Amino acid sequence: MDGAKRMQALIKDLLTYSRVKSHDEDFIEINCEELIEEVLFNLEIIIKENKAIITRDPLPIISSDRLQMQQLFQNIIGNAIKYNDKMPRIHISAEKDEENWIFGVSDNGIGIDPEHYKRIFKVFKRLHTKEEYDGTGIGLAICQKIVDRNGGRIWVESELGEGSTFYFTIPLKQNIQHLI
Repeated sequence: MDGAKRMQALIKDLLTYSRVKSHDEDFIEINCEELIEEVLFNLEIIIKENKAIITRDPLPIISSDRLQMQQLFQNIIGNAIKYNDKMPRIHISAEKDEENWIFGVSDNGIGIDPEHYKRIFKVFKRLHTKEEYDGTGIGLAICQKIVDRNGGRIWVESELGEGSTFYFTIPLKQNIQHLI
């Protein structure tokens, strides 16, 4: 049964990964405040089970694919809860430079050794066994593909035992450059 569940999750994640398109015909204006509310609603059970505290700065309106942005935030926030050995504290931030919105999702989790920074964004490149942490090893690869589709970049800053901050950029679009 356990193997069948893992296989089902793997197939679902591979389908999600393969469906991230390389063109932007589905880009619409997205209020990130509302989007995060939807993500937190979707993650409500694991947030409550883990007593996670999630805070955020004011978030912008961007132009992107709504479902993919939801998947991006959900994967990063879900990982911040999963890869934590204490009560998770997560903070979402956004700031603007001349060309991009720079989003950050910071946590107080187990952290990542700097030698694995690039590896974690590749398909099936897990840092932990399935006995330690469940998952398919595709979540951050999906995040990478979504950010690539947006013309942005994604990276992590972390230290083992000190938590992580996942950053990603979304290029500014005309008339969609203000905070709510």
